Amino acid sequence: MTKRKGTAHKNRKRAVAKKAARAVLKRAVLKMSRGPSGSADQAVREHLLKLLGGSEAHADFDSAIGDWPVQLAGAKVANFPHSAWMLLEHMRIAQWDILEFSRNPKHVSPNWPEGYWPSSEAPANEKAWTAAIAEFKKDLRTMEQLVANRKSDLYAKFHWGDGQTLLREALLLADHNSYHLGQLVMLRKSMGL
Repeated sequence: MTKRKGTAHKNRKRAVAKKAARAVLKRAVLKMSRGPSGSADQAVREHLLKLLGGSEAHADFDSAIGDWPVQLAGAKVANFPHSAWMLLEHMRIAQWDILEFSRNPKHVSPNWPEGYWPSSEAPANEKAWTAAIAEFKKDLRTMEQLVANRKSDLYAKFHWGDGQTLLREALLLADHNSYHLGQLVMLRKSMGL
């Protein structure tokens, strides 16, 4: 009889412990769905800014594009499908699209894929090259400001999207840029620049 009472008591204790654990888990999930605390939110923003700026595991924009001679902006190398101009324009257009989608519910994205790539392998002139570089930098700074602004909710789903958040778009942008910056670095090395 004593053994049965002991077992029943242990089972009740386990049931109470499980219920308490579920309640703790439920509170944690609820808290996570509202976003992290102030210090955690700030840490996420700081990490995103480092990632967007390229100061972590990949090259930054200035290191990759740097002093690229405009006369070589349209040059291609063997077994590589893109010129520096094509990569720069693709990055600029995609970044602009991600930025605008992140802040403008009426934004309409270009057609894929033709709307995301330039129609030529080379810039029309040096002015087009320098303008594309300046636009890329301006839009990157704007996205960084959007991420840094504590009034911008990183976790709220955009009502105009299908589940996207500012956090997702910032990560998408950093991922996309780092991929193509890597291509620019490889192209630079292949050209001996």
